Amino acid sequence: MLSRKEKRNSLVGMHKTFILFLLLFAGVVNENLIAQTSIGFRGGYSTSNYSYRFRPGSIVTRTGGITAPTYSLIIEQFLAKNAGAQIEIQYLQLGYTQRDTLERTNQTTFDFVKIPFMSNFYFGNKGRFHIKLGTHLGYMLNVSDPIREYDTPGVLPTYGGEGDRPRKLLYGLSAGAGLSKLFGKSTLAGEVRFSYDFNRPERQNRVFDMTSTNIEITMSYLFQIIKPKWQN
Repeated sequence: MLSRKEKRNSLVGMHKTFILFLLLFAGVVNENLIAQTSIGFRGGYSTSNYSYRFRPGSIVTRTGGITAPTYSLIIEQFLAKNAGAQIEIQYLQLGYTQRDTLERTNQTTFDFVKIPFMSNFYFGNKGRFHIKLGTHLGYMLNVSDPIREYDTPGVLPTYGGEGDRPRKLLYGLSAGAGLSKLFGKSTLAGEVRFSYDFNRPERQNRVFDMTSTNIEITMSYLFQIIKPKWQN
């Protein structure tokens, strides 16, 4: 069972993230922004890993990672000529790999639908450099332990078993940077994005603390469906 303090911290983090979601959603539906919209898709690869402590005061252990495809649907709104916001519906796989000195391997993967909310800042004209900052929410669709070759003290437990019951909510912060090129109403962009997740899948106090990080390298294509005001 989680302690009262851990539950309170978890609820505070969820509450703050939900407030950010409401503020960004309110901006998206604002009538003044609907006339400045592009839609598109993003795809590429994500590399993720986990860091954990088994008990308070113990050293942090960092796992090996996994690499998997990721893809998302994008809706981008421009608040000004070089600044805007976007919302995505993204499929993402997180996970970790651990190996012992005998080269035995454990691997666990978590499949998520993730919704990033990003503020976008562009520098340049047709060839642009961009920075994106924001938060994200996600929900676990599936978890599995495709490789489980050993169990020793200090190794992360399984999460795909019948009695494991992992926590399904995902929330955290994201930041990215990249280059984009305008071709009429189309935009082609390359991006590197880093995400840090505050949640932990553990619900049975087998592990005191867990966090995950992931790096995405992606390409995206956007098409302008409604003309921005500054082009009228």
